[in-house]
Amino acid sequence: MSRTIPALVLGGSGYVAGELLRLLAAHPVFRVAGALSDSRPGEPVAGSFPHLAGAYPAECFCSLEQAQQLVERERELAIFSAAPHGASAALIDALLARSEGASGSRSGSTSSSTSGSKSSSSPGAGPDSAAAPGVRVVDISADFRFASAAAYESVYHHAHGAPARLPSFTCAVPEHLAKSPTPHVAHPGCFATATLLAAVPLLALRLVEPELFVAAITGSTGSGRKPTDGTHHPLRHADLYTYNALAHRHTPEIVTCALAASGVEARFAFVPHSGPFARGIHATVQARLARPCDSAQLRSALREYYAGAAFVQVRDSAPRVKEVAASNYAQLSAVSDGRSVAVMCVLDNLTKGAAGGAVQWMNRLYGLAETTGLTAPAAGWT
Repeated sequence: MSRTIPALVLGGSGYVAGELLRLLAAHPVFRVAGALSDSRPGEPVAGSFPHLAGAYPAECFCSLEQAQQLVERERELAIFSAAPHGASAALIDALLARSEGASGSRSGSTSSSTSGSKSSSSPGAGPDSAAAPGVRVVDISADFRFASAAAYESVYHHAHGAPARLPSFTCAVPEHLAKSPTPHVAHPGCFATATLLAAVPLLALRLVEPELFVAAITGSTGSGRKPTDGTHHPLRHADLYTYNALAHRHTPEIVTCALAASGVEARFAFVPHSGPFARGIHATVQARLARPCDSAQLRSALREYYAGAAFVQVRDSAPRVKEVAASNYAQLSAVSDGRSVAVMCVLDNLTKGAAGGAVQWMNRLYGLAETTGLTAPAAGWT
């Protein structure tokens, strides 16, 4: 492809940012123009991610000032935010404000001649009239996953960093929304993505009663780069344990996204587990059947529901994490005993659950095929 779109990665030295950089290195359209790291500006990207040295032999992390200069300079810019929850919103808001100011300066008197119509700088403007023309954001943090600041604050217990920007973001798994009605997107978390891929068809097709039970196991990379008791390898190796059972912060996000995608208000009893592997999520969603449906019929319904979804594969046998690790693919399978159903979903938490899903959305926002740069198969034997 001859088209090139510059990309800016925020939160540059974290695991998700590293995965973004890996995917963007092979993307035929997006070109990394900057990777912002507040803690490591000027340091080599390869110093934090030695496995990316071949793709970024000389690139260094940029400072906030350099990122601001980039958004002011570029008319077209794909911004991926892997910044931490609670910090991402304010950072995105500041960068978009800089871009809007630069865009206003370039347009000169044009904006004043259209003062009678809806301003293109309105936070709620659609994709074709975004605040800064040609600038799109996909946020991978939790900061724009809720429709209101109050909903966000009730879960994360601190003030939202940019409440006026909330109407310009839509939160959804790509497979559950054909087109974003807003210029920017919030990608659901990795646990939420796995749960929603399994649960939404059950609810949308009215196959189950609206009370679902979820047990999901995640790899250690889901907890971020900084070692903790929950992620330090000697403590996690050969072990399996739950945390925040029935009280995990992603449960409200799952409920909200499931309602938007299926039209059904459901209750989710979510029990997360820490697994002894680095990459991947295995989620099992169980529910009581609302009408008779055997295992074959159930899998057929899932295949039909995801018939147009390039990255969702429905299997007859049990899905395995190793078969999707380091890829943007998710695998589903399902069984029924005539009374209840269990749907299993596996995906890579860093790719499909974060960076890959974000690139999938950004492809759409720029009118590219959503599979662009994402069709590499799983690594296997990870």
